[in-house]
Amino acid sequence: MAEIGQDISQAKRVLDAAKLVAIPTETVYGLAGNALNPVAVASIFETKNRPSFDPLIIHVPSLKEAENYVTDIPAPLRKLAGQFWPGPLTLLLPRKETIPDIVTSGLDRVAVRVPDHQLTLELLSKIDYPLAAPSANPFGYISPTSPQHVDAQLGGKISYILDGGICKVGLESTIVGMEGDEIVVYRLGGLDISDIEALVGKVRVKSHSSSNPQAPGLLESHYAPTKPFLIGDLATLILDHTKEGTDFAVLSLDKKFDSIPSGYQIALSPGSDLKEAATNLFAAMRTLDESNVQVILAEMMPEKGLGKAINDRLKRAATKG
Repeated sequence: MAEIGQDISQAKRVLDAAKLVAIPTETVYGLAGNALNPVAVASIFETKNRPSFDPLIIHVPSLKEAENYVTDIPAPLRKLAGQFWPGPLTLLLPRKETIPDIVTSGLDRVAVRVPDHQLTLELLSKIDYPLAAPSANPFGYISPTSPQHVDAQLGGKISYILDGGICKVGLESTIVGMEGDEIVVYRLGGLDISDIEALVGKVRVKSHSSSNPQAPGLLESHYAPTKPFLIGDLATLILDHTKEGTDFAVLSLDKKFDSIPSGYQIALSPGSDLKEAATNLFAAMRTLDESNVQVILAEMMPEKGLGKAINDRLKRAATKG
């Protein structure tokens, strides 16, 4: 099982090595990794067996530090942060390019919060990157509120759990953003709506609050390429589109096609490493979407580990509303 302790230096060493640490917050324990390192973030999805690239929340030690990773904090949201940070409030803000696509699921906004737990705030103050940290549990299980919960569920997959005792809130953070001039609550959580409205006035609560820090309804096809995106057997797809005279690009796990120019094919991982493939997925999709082709041809990944997550993402990309 994992080592459980309160050694901030040990937690930092693990995180600096692009490994994962379970961290305490006032809401639930988080499975944390360097949010600026796509490989570390991919490990979060793999460890949780998270079935899709749902956006992750990044954790920072202060409002001032949050400004390093976002392009703007609208006045109403800044007011909320000033009142409720540290605390169970997550803000959805326009991100800077330093935040990898895998953190935001390719979306333009990143979810940010300052957790209200002294140990984790101390850890955040000693590292020079934010921590991406969804709940420290396998997907589909109850969120952990003690180090023992984390150890029972993930102790065999991570090396260190920062012991902050029992979480005092035990309910995940409330996610708030803006659409135009309107303040929107995307997920109900540990911060009461009445407390928010007392500070900034009436807000709109999404009727189907989601565990994903984004607007429900966009999930099925968000970040779909602008070009047609077809999934199937690549040999067949390539043959058919060659016969038709269609300009195409190819996205595969590890294949190389001698008949296709190098600029029009991307192998996500020549060594068939699904973690590497997950890390490269969003950038590869964007590159091919920006290329001078009419259609993108892709194949499904092995249906195991992060392959399941990549396949979920590929199927969403192929969905047209």
